[in-house]
Amino acid sequence: MVEQTIPNWLKKRTDLTPDRIAIHFRDSSITFRELFYLAVKTAGQLSEVGLKKGQFAGVLLRNHQDTVFILLALQMLGIKAVILNNRLTPEEIIWQLNDSHSSFLITEEAFDGHINEITGKINDLPIITKQNLFQKKGSSPEILDEYHMNDVCTVMYTSGTTGHPKGVLQTYGNHWWSAIGSALNLGLFETDTWLCAVPLFHISGYSILVRSMIYGMTIVLHESFDEHETIKDIQKYNVTIMSVVSVMLKRMINSLRDKTFPETFRCMLLGGGPAPLSLLEKCIEKGIPVFQTYGMTETASQIVTLAPEYALSKLGSAGKALFPSEVKIVNSTGEKAAPFEEGEIYVKGPNVTIGYLNQDQGTKDSMQNGWLATGDIGYMDEEGFLYVLDRRQDLIISGGENIYPAEIEGVLLSHPDIIDAGVTGLPDEKWGQIPAAVIVRSRRSKLSEEEVISFCTEKLAKYKVPKKIIFVSELPRNAAKKLLRRKLPNLF
Repeated sequence: MVEQTIPNWLKKRTDLTPDRIAIHFRDSSITFRELFYLAVKTAGQLSEVGLKKGQFAGVLLRNHQDTVFILLALQMLGIKAVILNNRLTPEEIIWQLNDSHSSFLITEEAFDGHINEITGKINDLPIITKQNLFQKKGSSPEILDEYHMNDVCTVMYTSGTTGHPKGVLQTYGNHWWSAIGSALNLGLFETDTWLCAVPLFHISGYSILVRSMIYGMTIVLHESFDEHETIKDIQKYNVTIMSVVSVMLKRMINSLRDKTFPETFRCMLLGGGPAPLSLLEKCIEKGIPVFQTYGMTETASQIVTLAPEYALSKLGSAGKALFPSEVKIVNSTGEKAAPFEEGEIYVKGPNVTIGYLNQDQGTKDSMQNGWLATGDIGYMDEEGFLYVLDRRQDLIISGGENIYPAEIEGVLLSHPDIIDAGVTGLPDEKWGQIPAAVIVRSRRSKLSEEEVISFCTEKLAKYKVPKKIIFVSELPRNAAKKLLRRKLPNLF
């Protein structure tokens, strides 16, 4: 069977609409023709420093148009980008670079502190900053004319329930079909402009980049989220779509006061867990359409979406699977669940990952006949609308960031004075949830809350550090000594 290919996205887009604006960043604008030229130039510079087709390259960069040039150059060279969350600690980044067998790390001077620590612990890893990269003359790069749909394009790490994160393999086909599913769901207009204030290292940000090339759509790229700048740019650039999590949407609604968005604005794509009713009602009052979604790194962005006309009648629902995709609930006996029967959410489609990097057993455990077991618990109503009850069972979602208790527990248990630890999420008005830890100290220890936080801060990204800590004599466990996490919130 002949493997499916697709033309190089950026090259094809440049041929179709070269003068259309690709990116607005700060006060500059770049057409697709200019973007192609800059990405090819960057590809030549990457080739000069030694990057080759088929390698894995770590990418530690902030939201910036330079980051776009580098990510697109890696695509066109056939180099697999291991996209690193820039909120991680050096220790976490080192683990992911080692696990992925990355041949290079591409970063920037803003991460000098991280670079020094990484250099000290991975001696033979070539590290190049974008500042040094862009000073290179550059060779003539071998640009791919087409992409093989099954080839890996990107790797993004997602926190694992065993404590260590897993590298999700995302193919060119995954990204392509994600973009197609999104277009069939949201519609597509020549005037579409997508504001990206979510990180490019997240699938939510990277998927906007892919859609831009496939749709011929302008992106307004922000370095980080600021509600005032966002509102200003929605007006300035006639933005039509924006990806948000609840905390972002809430801040914008509060800042708008008695104003609203222009009529050209047609969609808030809301991920990171269901939105509270009060927030949805305010959006309806202001005439702001909100599409609630369910997706993950493994599905290359949204896979289930709720149209705004169902926002209140199907309150709490994530919606229905996008056109190319399927979703089902499997009950405890392994059968397809009846309506309203709880079970594990399974997803299937050409946007679903082919598996996990260097994790044959983990891939085999998660994939069955093309279906991915998400580990999330939910049910479907009689009309086929999905309701997510518990994201990956114990997942904490804080400001749209996924936090797994097991990873934090692993760090806590590495402290010599901690003999047992359990982590849970507590409700928080600003972030949705915050991580909180229940700790059993060794008998003579006088370990304090401040010392625990200081210890965690060295080993975990700031958003993963427990915000509340209590000390107890023992943790709630069942007869098999398994931690009963659902009982932890009651201890607070």
